[in-house]
Amino acid sequence: MPYGQGTNGRPLVLARLSRSADRGLLTGLRRVPWAIAPFTLFLVSVIVVAIFAPLLAPHDPVGQSLRSRLVAPAFLSSSNPDFLLGTDYLGRDVLSRMIVGSRISLVVGLAGLALAGVLGCLVGLVAGYRGGAIDEALMALADIQLAFPNVLLAIAVIAVLGPNLLNLIMVLGITGWVTYARVARGAVLSLRSADFVESVRCLGGGHIRILFRHILPNCASLLVVVATLHLARIIILESTLSFLGLGVQPPTPSWGAMISEGRAYLNSAWWIAVFPGLALLLTTMSVSRIGDWLRDVLDPTLRTA
Repeated sequence: MPYGQGTNGRPLVLARLSRSADRGLLTGLRRVPWAIAPFTLFLVSVIVVAIFAPLLAPHDPVGQSLRSRLVAPAFLSSSNPDFLLGTDYLGRDVLSRMIVGSRISLVVGLAGLALAGVLGCLVGLVAGYRGGAIDEALMALADIQLAFPNVLLAIAVIAVLGPNLLNLIMVLGITGWVTYARVARGAVLSLRSADFVESVRCLGGGHIRILFRHILPNCASLLVVVATLHLARIIILESTLSFLGLGVQPPTPSWGAMISEGRAYLNSAWWIAVFPGLALLLTTMSVSRIGDWLRDVLDPTLRTA
């Protein structure tokens, strides 16, 4: 097959491979199974609620009213109809706090995901492409971090830097870059000697152009799947830190903090902890299921004709 240049300036081999991959991806995305539809609908609903949280919250999420303390949910016979999911021990509306807490979980999760993805992809691309001592040093650093459990590492960093939103995002990014680095490195090792990369190199393409214009797009599908699956773990880690009091600080609501606040009232006011726990469970389950589906669609070894 010739290695001439196509109309977009890329070698014909790369252009044909990209067009074939794009057609397979579009075909797979059109085949959305009905089993994924409920999870997709729920996740889209959570995103919409998080975006319009101040408008959708029926009450002030931080407003306290001891007269309305521990009011049961509205679907119970002895409840107050003004509070659909009841109130907590300070009289704050559980539904309003859950709505605003969804914004915290998604914003922190997506920001930590972006930081981990960018850092890990850069490390993996450089390590896989350069090889040698640079590869060994970067992978040794990754192995050292893997020796520490993510939760313990996050707790140690937060304890030193202090609990706030920015530090929480930094911790989530620092603890999650290794997975991206290893996936990107493995993809680069298999692609750096490919025919289309050699043709670009022979045509005078520089290292940066080869990495970000030709190699990265060909391993992007793997990184997208890793990011989707990693988002669920980041949301759980953020909730865990908030549960321990090391995440977003009160009075800002978050699902993990609400579960922590409600654990002392499980016998008398179970709704304080149960409803945020269900929201966390369904959100992470939806992200994981969509990630599994994306893996089946984007992985050519699993794609059916």
